Amino acid sequence: MGKLTAFTRYDDAQRHASPAALWALFDGDRARLNIAHECLDRHAATGRTAIRIAHADGREEALEFAELARLSSGFAHWLAARGIAPGDRVAIMLDPSPLFYAALFGAMKRGAIAVPLFTLFGADGVRLRVADCTPRLLLTTPDKAATAQGIPGLEVVIADAALLDTLGRLPPHYDWHTAADDLAVFQYTSGTTRELPEAVRHTHRAIVVLMLAALYGTGIRPGDRYFCPSSPAWGHGLWHGTLAPLALGITTGAYAGRFDPLRLARALEEQAVTNLSAASTHYRMLRSSGRAQEFRYSIAKLSYTGEPIDSATLDFIAATFGVPACSIYGTTEVGVILLNYPGAADFTVKPGALGKPPPGVRVAVQRPDGQDCAPGEIGEIKVWRRDAWFPTKDLGRIDADGYFHHAGRADDVIISAGWTMSAVEIEDALLKHPDVREAAAIGVPDALRGHIVKAFVVSDRAGSDGFARELQELVRARLSQHEYPRAVAFVAELPKTPAGKVNRKILRDRERADMQDAQPR
Repeated sequence: MGKLTAFTRYDDAQRHASPAALWALFDGDRARLNIAHECLDRHAATGRTAIRIAHADGREEALEFAELARLSSGFAHWLAARGIAPGDRVAIMLDPSPLFYAALFGAMKRGAIAVPLFTLFGADGVRLRVADCTPRLLLTTPDKAATAQGIPGLEVVIADAALLDTLGRLPPHYDWHTAADDLAVFQYTSGTTRELPEAVRHTHRAIVVLMLAALYGTGIRPGDRYFCPSSPAWGHGLWHGTLAPLALGITTGAYAGRFDPLRLARALEEQAVTNLSAASTHYRMLRSSGRAQEFRYSIAKLSYTGEPIDSATLDFIAATFGVPACSIYGTTEVGVILLNYPGAADFTVKPGALGKPPPGVRVAVQRPDGQDCAPGEIGEIKVWRRDAWFPTKDLGRIDADGYFHHAGRADDVIISAGWTMSAVEIEDALLKHPDVREAAAIGVPDALRGHIVKAFVVSDRAGSDGFARELQELVRARLSQHEYPRAVAFVAELPKTPAGKVNRKILRDRERADMQDAQPR
């Protein structure tokens, strides 16, 4: 049997995918494995480009496997000289750049633990994460250094040309000593700074486990021209945008700087990208730009993640790129558990569906009592882990063909006058209006109905009672007579998580605070 990368069909995935087949894609084994070696060193002699960085200012930077292998070895030596030992944490708050990749892979070569941090974190966000993972040093830019200065026990190192020059003068090889079960990466999810999610701890073995979702979630195969604009500070940008393609020797495109949808479109055209994997927000911003059709694309496989995509954006993707939009569903804690097998000719992609599990993964939709839901019945999505069902805190349903569908977060369900409504479905209906750019729906307390739906709408059109009635009638017509926002607020922007998802919790917290302030004292 050939390697798994030789097979693209859904049926082949079910027949051939196995733990042994995944390990066959790598040099290492359980006793000796290192992510940096798998992603860089073993491809250094090929002469190929590893990463093409599209900078927001219009520049493009190409980094070869050999160059990154050398720089990361230099960084490992540099860490050793500074007394950074295996198991120590190294925080990296940089956009994609030579020093970001040198530090990320160099820390892992050293046996240290790399901790990518989002570059837009403020002082509180940085301090909370630093206090949680206690890194020995933080590598960042001069303008970001102030956010971390003064934290006890933390050395702040500036990523500049002098450091890059230093790394270039250090030995170009590093003799790493890590096993599959040694820790490699601490990954934080995109929660708010006041609700710090616990770091998810990944071992070097994660690169092997990851490949199952990469092969069948993004559909990457040798020969692809791949691009992922998500920040490598988050799970999608790190694991699916960086580590998985590099481990297969595939050139991957990255984005650095403030996101501009037209800059992304130009990069897709100039790099003749054939496989694009991005966050749902990226596709919505491309649609909202109104100019995505001005560029020429070579996309053959396309995937999205982060949150469900509204149907208007799905229609835009189909019209603009001419390929189905394949959802990748999972969490940082459990990994990818539902996907759509991009590039599999024998797999039908249902628009908006989460898809089906990867080979060997058990997923179910269950009632509160732990019993499986009937087809079409909404329950909680769970995955089988360590001999038990692990909850995702997301609601969903399974259709008659075995496809999973998202029904919102468990706390995004709105119950009004006994009716159960989905914030996701209401938002999708609102986005059908041509004047609505963004929308969010939450439940707010109401004396008569218990809760009512309140919509927050971003539009270039001025808000008015007439506009609000248009939106209400649109939702009533598309969903049902009772399922519509009884209150509509027009806002300049919606609160987002650092990863770009709409943060409904902040909206709920604001409404709760406003109601408390309005009460007589």
